[in-house]
Parts: sequence; C-alpha cells; structure tokens
Amino acid sequence: MTAVRSFAESNELQTRLHRAVPGGAHTYARGADQYPDHMAPVLVRGAGARVWDADGNEYVEYGMGLRSVTLGHGYRPVIDAAAAAMADGMNFSRPTALELAAAEDFLDLVPGADMVKFAKNGSDATTAAIRLARAVTGRTGVAVCDHPFFSVDDWFIGTTDMSAGIPDTATADIHRFIYNDLDSLATVFGDHPDQVGAVIMEAATAMAEPAPGFLDGVRALCDRHGALLIFDEMITGFRWSAHGAQGMYGVTPDLSCWGKAMGNGFPISALAGKREYMELGGLNTDHDRVFLLSTTHGPETASLAAFRAVVEAYRTTDPVAAMENAGRALAEGVNAAAAEYGIADHLTVVGRPSCLVFVTRDPAGQPSQEYRTLFLQEIVGRGVLGQSFVTSAAHTADDIAHTVDAVRASLGVYRDALSAGSVAGFLRGRPVAPALRRLAEPRRLR
Repeated sequence: MTAVRSFAESNELQTRLHRAVPGGAHTYARGADQYPDHMAPVLVRGAGARVWDADGNEYVEYGMGLRSVTLGHGYRPVIDAAAAAMADGMNFSRPTALELAAAEDFLDLVPGADMVKFAKNGSDATTAAIRLARAVTGRTGVAVCDHPFFSVDDWFIGTTDMSAGIPDTATADIHRFIYNDLDSLATVFGDHPDQVGAVIMEAATAMAEPAPGFLDGVRALCDRHGALLIFDEMITGFRWSAHGAQGMYGVTPDLSCWGKAMGNGFPISALAGKREYMELGGLNTDHDRVFLLSTTHGPETASLAAFRAVVEAYRTTDPVAAMENAGRALAEGVNAAAAEYGIADHLTVVGRPSCLVFVTRDPAGQPSQEYRTLFLQEIVGRGVLGQSFVTSAAHTADDIAHTVDAVRASLGVYRDALSAGSVAGFLRGRPVAPALRRLAEPRRLR
C-alpha cells in the first residue's frame, strides 16, 4: 500500500494557483496535469537533491528544475556569488565589468564560438539564432530536427498541437527532418533548393546518441547548401559536458544556444557563434543590422555572477561525473528491482546516465500514460518526486538508495495492474497528459 501522505495544503494552493495563473504553473511541464490527481506537491524549499512541499512532505527530487540545476538546490558558492553581486546593484544603464568577465568565461569553455550574448530564456536564444541565420543567408527556410521542443515563439509552437493563435504563415517555411537520418535532411534541401537558411537541432538527446558520421554529415550538408548549423545546447550544455555536445563530438556549429544549467537555476541563457555572423547584431557591420538580442535583464548581475560560480565549480570539481555516477547507480538499482518482480519489459530506466528517463509500458508492451501515472502515484507517495530520473551532482548514495527502495515498494502494485490488464482499481484519478496538447482536459478513466 502507498505510504499515507497529506497533500491538503498543496491542493489548496494549487486551486488558488489555477485562479491566478493560467494553467496553474508558469511552465506547462510543471503543471498539475503532469502528476496524479491531488498529488501535485507545491514546493516551498530545497537543499541539495531534496525538496519539501507545503504540507511538510520531503522528497528526493529528479528533473532538478527542468534540468536547470546540476549542482544541487541552494549550492552555496552560487548563492553567495549572486548575493554579493546583488548587494552592489542588479541593473545599470551601461555594461558592467561583470558582463565582460562572464563573456570571457563562456568563450573559454566554448572554443568554437567567438562571441556571446546573454539573455534570460532558451527561447530568446533559439529565436535570435533563427533570425540571425535568415539575415545571414537571405533565406527564410528552416530545417528543424524532430526533437520535442525548441522555442515558445511562433516559428516553432505553430508546428505543435498547441498552435492556436498562430497564423499558418509563421510556419510555412519550417521543414522537419529525422535525427540520425542524413537522407531526411538531404531531402529537405533537395525539396527546397536555395531556400533553407538554417538547420537547428540537438546534437544528442537523453535517448539518442549521434550515429557515426551523422553530425559530420549534417555539417557537410549545411556547408554544401549554404545554410547555418545551429546546435541547441540547452540540455547538453553543462550536463553532457561544460563544453557542450559540440565539445564532446567534435563538430562545430555556426551558432549555438545555451541555458538551463548555466546558472544552476538562476535565469540566464546565451546565444554564441562565429564572429562574422554575430557581428551583424553589433555595431561593426557594413550589412543591414540584425535586432539580435536587446534585453533589459539579460545582463543583470545576479545571474551573471551565478554563471561565473557555476563555471568555477566545473573548473575545480567534476559535476558531470557525479551526475553520471548517480545515474548509473540509479538505473542499475531500478532495472534490477524490475527484473526481480518480473516486469523488466514493462518498466525500464534508459538514457544517458546524467539525463535518465523511465519508460512505462502496458500489458501489451506499449508505452502507456496510464501506467506512467500509476508509477508516479506510487513513488510520489513514497517520497520520490520527478517526471524523470534526471540527476544532479548533489544526489548522494542515500538519495539513490531511498529512490530504489521506493521503486521496489511500488512494483507490486504495478505488477498487479499488469496482471489485471488495466490500471482501473489501482490508479486514483485521471492519467497524466502530454504537456503540449490541443484540448485542455486530460481523458479520465471510466
């Protein structure tokens, strides 16, 4: 039986959030519909890899701020650096010495980039990269890899199920290609000759490494057809490596977009790239200037100081190795427990050790939101919070052991539901729903 926990205060706060905030959260992936009914904790604080909700429940957390926290919640050197910067003022009418220091730190980490500009959100950077590539090439076509998410802006969201309010013209020049399938990208170029100005993609994902020669092939196709190559390093940057995926795989993009873990939770993103392109958004150009990134809060001092403290942590310690070691131990423990219960084909932890996901399958072996919800229901009730098993450098051996114990205690319910052929009678409420969907109300069990 699931451990008894009260969610009364969280549920009350969630009700009030829905009255005040569309969707009840500021990110769709954080929505209550992503968790079992009446079991969506509203959090009040965190430390390391642990968080506490409004009811006083403690959890080992995974996902870590949508992958934005790699060093752990409340990591002192980052907090202290940001606090010291804030004490001297947050925002000014001219650049600060801190902006230069942060830019030089960044460019030391990313040797393929000559210039960088900071912003606040990942979408700021990806949309600026698309605009810049279109200006450089004089072409409007964009080849977009089939990854889940690139931007909240029209050019991308218009291609998803949540496209209401976006005119078809915004996506008329967006063309999809398939990861690890060079022929699909070649087809895009062939079907739209001299029209594609940019190729945007993640170099790797939690579930997929680049096949031998794939990234080099993408680079070659871009060069052959005169398109700029853009790497989205939002997740891979500081999680695969401090130098990003481009540093690991040895393929240099023309532009790259960074965010998430740059500030260990502080709001900061970046667009970086080759000088000949980035200068079109500067003052030293003979071409029409590009309105690249011009933000009031892009250079605020707290986030820049936080970023510099993150860089120092990566220089002096090895957070990536710590994340991967924790992830390997977690995957081995959970997969072994699933095998003990005879359901290894139905519940599996997969992916890069620093970016793990759990796959839940129904009795027929098909991916299932209903069985995913049942699994979440059981582990949340036992003090494990997360839509994935994405680790941080703060996850300790005790955190991993607690998680494996919580999973093992949950597997009996999962196995019984598989044997019954349905989650009915086991799942309390509706199944979780995709964050990006056309209709508002998730389907309920009957």
